[in-house]
Amino acid sequence: MNPIVFALRNPVTVMVGVVAVLIGSALAAVRMNADVFPPLNQPVIYICQPYGGMSPAQMEGLLTNYYEFHFLYVNGVKHLESRNIFGMALIKVHFHPGTDMAQATAEVVAAVNRARFMMPPGTVPPFVTRTDTGTAPVGYLVVSSDTKSIKDIQDIATLRVRPQFASVPGVSSPPAFGGNQRAVVVNVNPDAVAKQGLTLWQVTDAIAAGNPVTPSGTLKAGDRQVLVTSNVMAGGNPVQELGAVPVKLGAHPVLLRDVATLEDASDLTSGYALVNGRRSVYMLITKRADASTVAVVDELKAALPRMRESVPEDVGIEFAFDQSPIVVESMWGVGTEGLIGAALTGLMVLLFLRDWRSVVVVVLNIPIALCAAGFALWASGQSLNLMTLGGLALAVGILVDEATVEVENIHTQLLRYDSVARAVRQGNLETAVPRLLAMLCILAVFIPSFFMEGAARELFVPLSLAVGYAMIASYLLSSTFVPVMSVWLLKHTPAHTEAKGGLFARVLDGYEAVVARLVHLRYATVPLYLLAALALVALLYFNLGTAIFPPTDKGQFLLRLKAPTGTRIERTEELAQEATRLIKEEVGPENVEATVGYVGMFPTNYPIQAVHQWTSGPGECLLKVALKEGASGQLEGQKERLRTKLDAGLKAWLTTRWKEDGLAQADIDTRLPGVRLSFEPGDLVSDVMSFGSPTPVEVQVSGSNMATNLTFAGRLREKLAAIPELRDVQLNPAQDYPTINLNIDRARAGTMMLTARDIGLSLIPATASSRYIQPIYWRDPVNGQAYIVQVQIPPPQIGTADALGSTPVGRRHTADNASDHTGTNGTIYLHDVLAPSGGLTHVTSAEEVYRYNMRRAASITANVSTQDLGRVRKVVQRAIAEVGAPPRGVQVDIRGQLNTLTVVQTSLGRGLLLAVLTIALLLTAYFQSVKLALVSVAAVPATLCGVGLTLWVTNTTLNLQSFMGAIMALGVSVANAILLVTFAERARTAHGGAVRAAVEGGRARLRPILMTSCAMIAGMLPMAIGAAAGGDQTAPLGRAVVGGLTASTLATLLLLPAVFAVAQRKAGVVGASMDPDDPNSGRYDENKVQLFDE
Repeated sequence: MNPIVFALRNPVTVMVGVVAVLIGSALAAVRMNADVFPPLNQPVIYICQPYGGMSPAQMEGLLTNYYEFHFLYVNGVKHLESRNIFGMALIKVHFHPGTDMAQATAEVVAAVNRARFMMPPGTVPPFVTRTDTGTAPVGYLVVSSDTKSIKDIQDIATLRVRPQFASVPGVSSPPAFGGNQRAVVVNVNPDAVAKQGLTLWQVTDAIAAGNPVTPSGTLKAGDRQVLVTSNVMAGGNPVQELGAVPVKLGAHPVLLRDVATLEDASDLTSGYALVNGRRSVYMLITKRADASTVAVVDELKAALPRMRESVPEDVGIEFAFDQSPIVVESMWGVGTEGLIGAALTGLMVLLFLRDWRSVVVVVLNIPIALCAAGFALWASGQSLNLMTLGGLALAVGILVDEATVEVENIHTQLLRYDSVARAVRQGNLETAVPRLLAMLCILAVFIPSFFMEGAARELFVPLSLAVGYAMIASYLLSSTFVPVMSVWLLKHTPAHTEAKGGLFARVLDGYEAVVARLVHLRYATVPLYLLAALALVALLYFNLGTAIFPPTDKGQFLLRLKAPTGTRIERTEELAQEATRLIKEEVGPENVEATVGYVGMFPTNYPIQAVHQWTSGPGECLLKVALKEGASGQLEGQKERLRTKLDAGLKAWLTTRWKEDGLAQADIDTRLPGVRLSFEPGDLVSDVMSFGSPTPVEVQVSGSNMATNLTFAGRLREKLAAIPELRDVQLNPAQDYPTINLNIDRARAGTMMLTARDIGLSLIPATASSRYIQPIYWRDPVNGQAYIVQVQIPPPQIGTADALGSTPVGRRHTADNASDHTGTNGTIYLHDVLAPSGGLTHVTSAEEVYRYNMRRAASITANVSTQDLGRVRKVVQRAIAEVGAPPRGVQVDIRGQLNTLTVVQTSLGRGLLLAVLTIALLLTAYFQSVKLALVSVAAVPATLCGVGLTLWVTNTTLNLQSFMGAIMALGVSVANAILLVTFAERARTAHGGAVRAAVEGGRARLRPILMTSCAMIAGMLPMAIGAAAGGDQTAPLGRAVVGGLTASTLATLLLLPAVFAVAQRKAGVVGASMDPDDPNSGRYDENKVQLFDE
């Protein structure tokens, strides 16, 4: 049944359906997730492999290499990346879009398990995980105390606080940052060990033998089964119990406490967490990809009292860097803009129709259609985010089109019919097909989003669905709800309301005169319009700035600070505190809300931390700063000032400290260039939209020979540093890490009955700890947790090369040890087994080994001082070309956000062409004429001009948001053109004159086109201004729509009639139909004469 007929015959059913939609949308709104962005479903799997004490080169060759080799067997792999630092390797496996990630994860895990069989003893299983933009941190849970040590705070955070996350829906979190794993540390005295004729590894073996892990077992006594326990493994007092372990057996045993001191401490310190300048412990609060940011933060805040009750009174727990306000503000901002837009739309309708009842009918259609769209989004698994909310806000201006066109035509029919119901039915019948075609054209422009790949697809599809659902709902409501409300509310309009002499009548007459003149000059007007529009489009294309997403200023930034390579974490910590002081001095202490930083490297006990925050060495730190609301101003300007202040201030501070340490001026001058800083995305929106790239610019130089790579990369860095738009230009990874190289004389060691393995094992407690090679356990009966016992020489005792050379590595087996030159009791020291020449040398090595597709690589990274990433890409490409061709075997690639920009722009360009082609095919099918289809899209060049000019005037880049606005403007411009072309063609077929029909079509559709266009422009103005919270993210979308629709409306009303007159000047009135029973067909058989009787 015809929808209008059904609605008019069953009005109560229609209203019941509307109520059902409202109830369903209310329930859906409660259950929908709320987030900043939809999940981008990045096809990346991370493998985090720790091995304490291994150098970057060892991590690369002994671990990473085997993993990467096996990952080549996994289906769908696009490329491999790996980063190898001291004690840690992070491997990223990138897959092609569309890969089944569940299957890929299973294959990666299988490859990991196979590769581990080829790895050195002591290799622990890695972490294999997949992260997405939906798992970005939503805040920091800070655990601090004025009385407890960092070791105790870490234990409390790990064992008491973190387990409670299981009861908070959607929350996930890596281990706490800032502390290290609790352990019983055996600090060996190397002189005492040597005096007893022992080696460090013999001490380690003795502890393992004296503190084994053995099953308890049971004893069956009568009718009872008794559990048998013992103190074979240390228990409640590990320091005392382990101190009594004999490390040398015999009648006069040597106990562990005779050669070492024991303490209940933690593993070797590799880094510190700084919260507001003080050492603390924090946990990154992440969430599951399918969870809501707002709901997760609310649930976590509700659980804070329970968490505080579970810890001692002198331990505080606070939630910092809450990212949920960004989500809430963005949603409220878009919602507010939508409401204001709806109000302005209603006022525009009132201005044209001068009937408040018509305004009520039109405006009521908007929220009901939006509610229906919200329910459909929930049913299809979408969330409330900037893209879906932007789509709904964008739809506000379009939704008015359906209802306005129908109500306007109803007003026209009221001049002809006394019955309001008859006018409503007739008005709906006349506009049903053009409205349907207009809706399909608008929907058609979004079809290409489903054929895009990668991030563009994941961002566009939710917005497209939001607009599509709202448009379909609006069309159905305009065919059912609007007719019912019109019959109930509208009153009959007397003919004298349209009397001559009225304002609009005079406007109509003036418009008809202008159009008639342009149609008369059509052979000059049309070519000039097309040439001017196409030339302007081309000009704007080459001069308009491009970006991936609009920049955002949330008052947060992340500073990556690098001290000279190899700087100890204690000095780096002081440098970070000085940087914090300088930042507060620049922006004002009262304007800083909080600072959170991490200094040094992450403990190998918690490898998963490397996925969320990455540092390459002890001289590197991350410092996140949140400014108070209203104090941020122009964040980019503050960053520019901080670059200058921090660079000068930190170098001056370090110079003073080095002079106090007695460092020569020449050494100071050598070290100072190693002080570097770089700004990275600091808030949730920027972090997600960086697509995993810490800086916009990254140029990668890869090849089999790292020295050749670095030479060419150094030349390229100098070229890039000269580009004015680039900031923080850095060449990574550093190759000047201070290193002591030990050259063991194996033959000489053999004469002393020592092997390289004996020497290497004895060195482990001196330079690292025994944790990985010889795990020894003890269990705390108080909390039921098992901890490691590790052997090491206290770092202060092994701080020089001479002290390292005095490490005992063996005992000489001679009859008279007293006369042996090797030392007391026949002890053999490290310097005894080194080569006579070059046995211990000071060299430099790589701080990090970076590989891309199993090729070593160097990268030049940089920030930008402009929003126009497209221009930056061009100058970077020019700089690469000017450096010259790379050496044989060396490959230069642009990566980072510039590469993402290229991929996104290519996808968007194809989408635009596909959208125009789709509309053209749809119009051709409807009009049964290629010429009329081309006439309908004749306003497209003007639309693109309007979009480009508006973006250029407002200094807005062409990005994902503005592109979607341009797509929407194209769809609406074609929809308006359809109305004019339909009426003009109907008039032409009635009297046969194309010129007269063009003028009549423009006059007949002036008011509806003006009304719908002005209403949509008014609805988009709040979004285009972007004054609401989070408005900077959606403003480009609104500006593109306003500019494009303004230009397309002028072109449709003024130039389209001339185009129509040119295209249809010789067209006949006979249609394309070939049906002999169709009166409009050129093959119509009126007589239906048979040649032969049957």
